[in-house]
Amino acid sequence: MSETIRPEKRQALLTLMKQLGVREEDLVEKFILGGGPGGQKINKASTCVQLRHIPSGLEVKVQQSRFREMNRFFARRLLCEKLAARQQGVALERLAEAARIRRQKQRRSRRQKARLLEVKHHRAAIKAGRRSIATDAEE
Repeated sequence: MSETIRPEKRQALLTLMKQLGVREEDLVEKFILGGGPGGQKINKASTCVQLRHIPSGLEVKVQQSRFREMNRFFARRLLCEKLAARQQGVALERLAEAARIRRQKQRRSRRQKARLLEVKHHRAAIKAGRRSIATDAEE
């Protein structure tokens, strides 16, 4: 059974490609031998798609599905997302990473610390209850 992409999604991708100025002639597409979980079929078939946009130099590699056509669609969509992020002047990954680091460095409030310690003490009590009971002979 071959999965197919709905016509609406395919049309939306074509519209997005047109808006971003991505032409099929500017794309270099390679099919690579697949790998990972999925059985022998995935390891024998060239379902992994590597797509390179010549003008921008962007390159994506996609193997989300067992089907080559689905991966071709996903690769084009991912390439368009990366191009859009680049055109906006902001790399999405960098923003996400910066936000993650900012959250890590942020000081916790006293109330948060108290709750965290309360949860830790509760967990410790549960684990202490799992310990084997020492008999008089073992002591």
